Amino acid sequence: MKKLSILLVLIVVMFNSCSVSLKGISIPDNMKTINVQFFENNAPLVIPTLSQDFTEALKKRIREQTRLSLSQNEADATIEGRITNYEIVPVTITDNQQLTPGTNRITITITAKYTNNINPKQSFEETFTKFKNFPLNGSTIQQLEPQLIKDVNVMLIDDIFNRAFAQW
Repeated sequence: MKKLSILLVLIVVMFNSCSVSLKGISIPDNMKTINVQFFENNAPLVIPTLSQDFTEALKKRIREQTRLSLSQNEADATIEGRITNYEIVPVTITDNQQLTPGTNRITITITAKYTNNINPKQSFEETFTKFKNFPLNGSTIQQLEPQLIKDVNVMLIDDIFNRAFAQW
């Protein structure tokens, strides 16, 4: 019985000391710096804070989830791009007589260019589009818009971040 208890304790200790990371981030050891340039808003509909909000959220993600230092000068990698589309459109109609919008969709499209100076084969330039459907439920679009933009920005940043750093 004592041997079984000791074995059980050893197994518990062994599993408690193990850690598994599923982040999947793949950054070369010799990559130390990244330059995240300002994403200009070239969309037909311009939201004044969209460029700044997106750029800062991308920088924050890199600061918090990588070991890379942000640089404004020459760097081991660069992310740059532009916002090419921003729109909010109705996607369903709930009352055919009143033509009241039921569900709306916010869509943001970003073209991002990632230049990896350590391994140029991992560089890319791609367009990323994300959207979120939402009902007004008595609110105005102006009331909901700031949070909706944050939500869509998170999805876009996930895609760009994973494309650059999660080489699955």
